[in-house]
Amino acid sequence: MKQSTLSEVKDAVTPRATLLVIGVIALQLLFVASYVGALHEPRLKDVPFGVVAPQAVAGQTVARLEALPGSPLDPRALPDERTARQQLVNREIDGALVVRPAGTTDTLLVASGGGRALSLALESLLTAVDKNQGRTVRTVDVAPSSPHDFNSLSSFYLVIGWCVGAYLCASILAISAGARPANPTRAATRLGTMTLVALAGGLGGAVIVGPILGALPGSVWALWGLGALLIFAVGAATLALQGLFGVIGIGLAILLVVIAGNPSAGGAFPAPMLPPFWEAIGPALPPGAGTWAARSISYFHGNDMTSALLVLSAWAVAGVLITMLAAVLRRRRTAEADGAPDPAVRTP
Repeated sequence: MKQSTLSEVKDAVTPRATLLVIGVIALQLLFVASYVGALHEPRLKDVPFGVVAPQAVAGQTVARLEALPGSPLDPRALPDERTARQQLVNREIDGALVVRPAGTTDTLLVASGGGRALSLALESLLTAVDKNQGRTVRTVDVAPSSPHDFNSLSSFYLVIGWCVGAYLCASILAISAGARPANPTRAATRLGTMTLVALAGGLGGAVIVGPILGALPGSVWALWGLGALLIFAVGAATLALQGLFGVIGIGLAILLVVIAGNPSAGGAFPAPMLPPFWEAIGPALPPGAGTWAARSISYFHGNDMTSALLVLSAWAVAGVLITMLAAVLRRRRTAEADGAPDPAVRTP
């Protein structure tokens, strides 16, 4: 009986299973390190910031803001309040201070639709700066978030839902029919399935956050298009990783999308509040690009989202090409191992 039990344990604990368990532990620790590392101590750093003031005062104000400890702001003089408002809506700056020398109250312009945490941090900072000068600050929200969008997080959660559904669907396709598609036809079938999932999931998410819950005020059609592109991009990338690395590709997809992508996406804390590493990688990963685009659609009239859409398109195209190429190479290797000619190669 004991020998039988020991034999069963040995059969269960294979080298492959051991490596997979070690990989899961590694992902677990990376998850903790990434989320805590990115979000445990948010600080303002080089936030694009406008200053509107008479010429004699503007230079002094910009110099004073540039000299703040830790360089929280990247200030630049702007000609008037209208320009400051326009740049906020265009997402060129994240805040602006309108200085009124004739009085003792200045106006701080913010856009909480881009992230309420950033707006509150700017308000706290400028209130302290003006207090030291014997002045007060009045805050005006140029692009306010919806009253049903707590802390401007709905767009981030929407993107997370789309991403999770995408890599889970791709993973299910791998588990049900083998991580690596045996030939290009099967690979194309999986990509076609992801297209249908992307269209359905994108529409469903847009309808839920829009007409059903009223969380985001943006165009349902625009959010549908964004969701479809995001889901397909993440799904195709997951299929590509599976085609290259087998079941390990699922873990790599989680590493890119969840562990690296979510904390750097600018959801809980916008990019200027993140440590340099996460701030740098966020825009290049699907969650970051998706969150930026979703907020642009919802609160900024679709401004400044071209780069985000290009990033998602690049992930989608790369995912398709690598998935198909991996399937072609796998078919050739199988044909060579069997000693049969590759059916894609015609003999004279």
